[in-house]
Amino acid sequence: MKIKHFLQTLGPGILFASTAIGVSHLVQSTRAGAEYGFGLVGFIIAANLFKWPFFEFGSRYASATGESLIDGYQKISPWFSRLFLGINLVSMFFVNAAVSLVAAGFLQNLFNIEMAPAYFFVPSILLLLTSFLFLALGRYSLLDSGIKIIGSFMVVTTLLAFFIALANGPKAPTQNFSIFAQLTPHSLPFVIALMGWMPTAIDASTWNSLWTIARIKQSGYKPTVKESVFEFNIGYWISAILSICFVVLGAFLLFNTGNTLPDNNVAFATGVVNLYATQLGSWTFLIIAAAGFSIMLGTCIGAMDGYARSTARVIAVMRNQEEKKSDYLLWLVLITFGGMLVITFFMASFNQLIGLATTISFLIAPIIAILNYKLIFSQHLTKKQQPGEAMRWLSIAGIGFLFLFSFVLIYFNWFK
Repeated sequence: MKIKHFLQTLGPGILFASTAIGVSHLVQSTRAGAEYGFGLVGFIIAANLFKWPFFEFGSRYASATGESLIDGYQKISPWFSRLFLGINLVSMFFVNAAVSLVAAGFLQNLFNIEMAPAYFFVPSILLLLTSFLFLALGRYSLLDSGIKIIGSFMVVTTLLAFFIALANGPKAPTQNFSIFAQLTPHSLPFVIALMGWMPTAIDASTWNSLWTIARIKQSGYKPTVKESVFEFNIGYWISAILSICFVVLGAFLLFNTGNTLPDNNVAFATGVVNLYATQLGSWTFLIIAAAGFSIMLGTCIGAMDGYARSTARVIAVMRNQEEKKSDYLLWLVLITFGGMLVITFFMASFNQLIGLATTISFLIAPIIAILNYKLIFSQHLTKKQQPGEAMRWLSIAGIGFLFLFSFVLIYFNWFK
């Protein structure tokens, strides 16, 4: 691939990675290491591997057809579009509320903001409004440019902290670091929540297809399927590698030390930033705090854009009408206010909101996976545009993996 063409293609994969390196990494992966050592590494690797095809299909389909996955759902069956709309409506408010709450914790940590309990919801709501204004005024161009800067900064600081942690070794005795340590049936709810957003929710595959189309319009260059898939895979596997880095940081610095990460967004953010500062030196506290807040702000903006963009698109497709700019803005407004209501209701329980949002994502993941599989191996793509047999079998295994854990979750929650 020519460097010029790669730079013209670059964007959707990096945007995906930056959106993914939010709650699933900063919160869930760090907590996994802190509470279970390396006991959940296998689950994290499995989630990244088995979800990979369904995310890759977003870039593949958009590049091959010039349309989003959402347009493809409608072509196969109008019921698929209705199903996707229902999934969006169920998850969008919880997801945006969860990421805004985490981002608010990093914001308060960065600027050392203390608030009375009655006003704890204010920073989260301000971040929802900030994300709304950012997208309403700048849309994809500003999103693309800002995320590249934010994401690069976070990757560098995370890798630096990771290698220093490896060099220094774990704080607890090394004999405690069995790969299967601390796993019990009671671990299941957290394992499901962890995999639900690892690296992110599968419905974000539709966002990636929409971002691919937006990037083509912005750059004026239509990449080949191979170029789009290559660009996406770079972002995806950077995200996957960083998820392991966060587990290691949590495990090396907190596991079996007697210290825990609290169930409070501000205190949690402070704890995560302190993990980095412990390794890199106290002088880096402000730098790391700024990086943590920046990446969470990027996640807030990316998630709001993805849900607003995909919901506006699926409704336009269902109505067989041209999509209007006002449709996108309308959903930005609805997501902002819906997120505010969820934050107000769940403000007292940080972990409960994160767990609920990620569990919802996991339960709907098999449905999206089947839709993407059915579409990508349909007559709408040529054999050359479709992935090879290895990816086909991996996607089938991925669907089985997602259904298995969904059934396990349902069993333990309703029948156990």
